[in-house]
Amino acid sequence: MASLLDRVGTLVSANINWLVSSAFKANSMAIVDEYIRKVEDNLEALEDAAATVGGEAKTLRRKYEDLQSQTDAVNKNIDLLLRENRETLAVAAQSRYNTLERLTETYKDQSQHQELEFQKLLDAKLKLEAKLTEAKQERVELQAMLDLSKSKELTHKVVEGVGGITTSEAGIDDIREQIQRRLDKATAQGEIDASRLDNQMAEVMEERTIKIQLEERKAKLGLGNP
Repeated sequence: MASLLDRVGTLVSANINWLVSSAFKANSMAIVDEYIRKVEDNLEALEDAAATVGGEAKTLRRKYEDLQSQTDAVNKNIDLLLRENRETLAVAAQSRYNTLERLTETYKDQSQHQELEFQKLLDAKLKLEAKLTEAKQERVELQAMLDLSKSKELTHKVVEGVGGITTSEAGIDDIREQIQRRLDKATAQGEIDASRLDNQMAEVMEERTIKIQLEERKAKLGLGNP
């Protein structure tokens, strides 16, 4: 899973504007299409991994809760046996309690670990989905830029051929200006999208913090779940 998250991290950190610029220079959509394909493939892998890890986390949590229930029951039985002066049975019960307690802690740790891994995958999925949306939007913009450039160049060639004039420099400058305007717009859109993602992530973190604070307050007030 670490290698998957590494690949996702690389894709998320990719500079979409650089990809668009390179694609434009090459007069081809290939570099952007390849990036989108990789994002989609890794997004599918992320979803599969998240489902697997999430399922394992639920299984471990269920086993932990079952063992905790058994441990609590044995703990009560020990006290009962001691009250009835059944020392031999109390010793056996204590041994059983010790074993269950160790197993309970083991499953608790494993459950918490898997839940953290599951959350990492979900967070990575959210970021990669945002990147895919950005890349697809930029692809549409790039296609429009390429079409515009081809149209301008064709018009320029027709005018030169008909009129016998040499306005190549003026024509190219006009094309470059149009392209730069498109790139400026694409850059601004990227900043807007990044801001939206940052705000969304900040809201998620704030919600988690509030939940933790409320749980701590409940614990102090003795209002925790039995």
